[in-house]
Amino acid sequence: MDGLSSIIKAYDVRGVVPDQWDEGVARRIGAAFAELVWQESRATAVVTAHDMRDSSVPLSRAFAEGVLSRGVDVVEAGLGSTDLLYFASGSLGVPGAMFTASHNPAQYNGIKLCRAGATPVGQDSGLATLREWAERDSYDRAPGRTASIEQRDLLAEYAAHLRSLVDLSTIRPLRVVVDAGNGMGGHTVPVVLAGLPVEVLPLYFELDGSFPNHEANPLDPANLVDLQAEVRRTGADIGLAFDGDADRVFVVDERGEAVSPSAITALVAVRELAKGRGTTVIHNLITSRAVPEIVREHGGEPVRTRVGHSFIKAEMARTDAVFGGEHSAHYYFRDFWRADTGMLAAMHVLAALGEQSRPLSELTAGYTRYAASGEINSTVADAAGRTRAVREAFEEQDGVTVDELDGLTVDLPDGSWFNLRASNTEPLLRLNVEAPDRARMTELRDRVLEMVRA
Repeated sequence: MDGLSSIIKAYDVRGVVPDQWDEGVARRIGAAFAELVWQESRATAVVTAHDMRDSSVPLSRAFAEGVLSRGVDVVEAGLGSTDLLYFASGSLGVPGAMFTASHNPAQYNGIKLCRAGATPVGQDSGLATLREWAERDSYDRAPGRTASIEQRDLLAEYAAHLRSLVDLSTIRPLRVVVDAGNGMGGHTVPVVLAGLPVEVLPLYFELDGSFPNHEANPLDPANLVDLQAEVRRTGADIGLAFDGDADRVFVVDERGEAVSPSAITALVAVRELAKGRGTTVIHNLITSRAVPEIVREHGGEPVRTRVGHSFIKAEMARTDAVFGGEHSAHYYFRDFWRADTGMLAAMHVLAALGEQSRPLSELTAGYTRYAASGEINSTVADAAGRTRAVREAFEEQDGVTVDELDGLTVDLPDGSWFNLRASNTEPLLRLNVEAPDRARMTELRDRVLEMVRA
């Protein structure tokens, strides 16, 4: 197969199996990745892990064959979440490859790649070279050594590391409904939370890459319905929903109401700042304006960045930030090699809840200050033209400021703002709106959508 640009995206490898890629492509990508990390840092080993999809084992094994062909060893961590792979890369000090398509449907699979220490590999930091080499599939350098493969179960070490970062042993007893969506949270959550004062009420812990109950994508409110109902039915203190590879977590309060990722970002940021080991907190430009406000109120320095893990991680490295959060429920920790981990974020929320007596709805109310629309997608034929029309409608108004750090962000003098971003992969414009109250948010949302969809 040639034309790997259809599956090698801005941040990872992703496509339909076997239509867009198969074991042969995985083998070539494995060889290219091994060559890349060997030439960069003389890496002699790569660690792999995989999710529960039917295609994950054969793809990861083929990738390993490609790595071995370039004289680089393979450590197979087996079944794991994406943050377990980041733990493996960080703790072992080797590059890594996670086989998952995260929340995508069953026919998809992909690879998330990182350098040693869980440092991301993106389009501008290695993926373009990797694509070129995998398409060529030939190398001048002889491998130079006979490589070997080793199986290593890292789940217990991963759990112990997380428990060393957040102590849940002394919190009040909590009842927690966890919806794993038949994804990797069903594998990791029982081990991480075992023996703690947390009663886990499981939903869909059976590993099943066909996702028989609902998509493993908690960003879609439809996929939170079962969790919300179970929290209300059982009288639980909190609900947690993980995506397919468990690197993201969504939170539901005791009433069954979703807690915005921005509120979770602010809550965790306050906890990280309280450790006194740093002041910088990263937030992407779509998180609520409450996040930088609260960070400043707790002595921190907020830094705004583009959407996307490669931008967040690069900015965390540049500023030595203690924490970073995104509107999509990705949470990044300096103590976790600046990588995103849904499990560690969930543990922070459990600790914050269990260290005091109030219900979660009251605890998080102080971190929610504005009315937000959530992300609204519109299919458009001319994303650039629609964006330009929206900009022209607002930019000359008194008190309005405009920036294009990531798409179009418009700040209005009454404290309202919106961001309009084009998708990298689809003919979509993504709109996020925030305002001081719901009526103003609705008014602004509808006005912008009318222009976008005209």
